Amino acid sequence: MSGLLLFALLAGSLLGGADRPQDQATSCARPSCQIAPVVEVATTAPASVWKFSRTQGAKDGESFAAIMKTADTTQSDPDFAGLIVRCAPKGKIDVLVALIRPFPPRSHPKVTIAASGGGTLTFDASMAAAGAAVLLPDEVSAFAAGKWQTTASLSVVVRESDSEIKGTVALNGLREAYHSLLANCSQ
Repeated sequence: MSGLLLFALLAGSLLGGADRPQDQATSCARPSCQIAPVVEVATTAPASVWKFSRTQGAKDGESFAAIMKTADTTQSDPDFAGLIVRCAPKGKIDVLVALIRPFPPRSHPKVTIAASGGGTLTFDASMAAAGAAVLLPDEVSAFAAGKWQTTASLSVVVRESDSEIKGTVALNGLREAYHSLLANCSQ
């Protein structure tokens, strides 16, 4: 299975998983789950492509939208998949770090994010999608809505116990993708 397909399936399972029990949050990995096709939001260059995804929620007529960007594989560990920005209930936006190798679902890893233009922040995070994604705290959403839109890339380090996963994600095209996501959040 290609990395992008795996990443798209992971994103589909994360779109509505924040407010559902763990076994339902991962249900989109099953063949019966309906995941909308992944479409490109920006197409000027491969490095600027953010993928848009919409998946059906558990309730009739419910759907969730997200944008995702795969990791720069030349600067990332093999277990680092990328970054997901998704619509969340009550008008919130969630930011998640997608992983290939999951951490224990109840763990609370430390996540350090360094912007290419300067500035490093460390957060306590929680796990989503059976440990395959790290849900960053609400305050990170403000960065996705603002500063990150003019930043070339992010370096991310996720630490849990004695394990560490590092990755880099190029952020070009985020402004357009983010505005497209906002336009689709309430649909």
